[in-house]
Amino acid sequence: MTTASHAAPEVINVLPPMAPVVDPRAVPVSRVDSDLPAVDPRRLVADALRERFAHPPAWTPELRREPRMTERAPAQAAVLVPIVQRAEPTVLLTERATRMSTHSGQIAFPGGRVDPEDANVAAAALREAWEEVGLSAGFIEVLGQLPTYTTVTAFVVTPVVALVEPGFRLRPNPGEVADVFEVPLAFLMDPAHHRRHQMEEGPNARHWFSMPYQDGPHERYVWGATAGMLRNLYRFLSA
Repeated sequence: MTTASHAAPEVINVLPPMAPVVDPRAVPVSRVDSDLPAVDPRRLVADALRERFAHPPAWTPELRREPRMTERAPAQAAVLVPIVQRAEPTVLLTERATRMSTHSGQIAFPGGRVDPEDANVAAAALREAWEEVGLSAGFIEVLGQLPTYTTVTAFVVTPVVALVEPGFRLRPNPGEVADVFEVPLAFLMDPAHHRRHQMEEGPNARHWFSMPYQDGPHERYVWGATAGMLRNLYRFLSA
């Protein structure tokens, strides 16, 4: 298996739950990985993505688990990583409503808890995308899955990567989603935009990535679990 340079060790913390990050923007940047190569744009088009998931390389996910911040039992969840096949491919993301009980106001993929009625994690991701933003499965081609990512809130999340055909019409659920937007895939797959942060020192240290994107007047502050899963997608596509 390949291990890329500057790979952060898997974060496993069995200490008592930690305090949440109140404002991640206030935590200094410890490093920007501008020395790592961006994914070749030819690997970001539909046929290349299909080929990569059909014949995956040997690779090592960089991030698998965040420190615990809760005593709740782990729960299975799934998110859709929707790559919209525009002239310049984009990733469709949401801003979670502030009334949500976990990760409120954060940038996220459409997704949520896997229900007993779901046939598998892909079915859960598709159902959640429909319920959250009205993205119809008729526009979606599932490519495959990335390794699970366990969040600070004890959700064991399976990222389901999919191609999305343009032409869809979204109907965001205002109870769950404050906004829906797209970020160029090439931007997210360029480590020059991957910023590392660290809070505290020693065994209680918490590390995460952020990938802020300026979308006109809006700063889309992608960080935490969403940025971690995108970083794993980068490692997968660049392997």
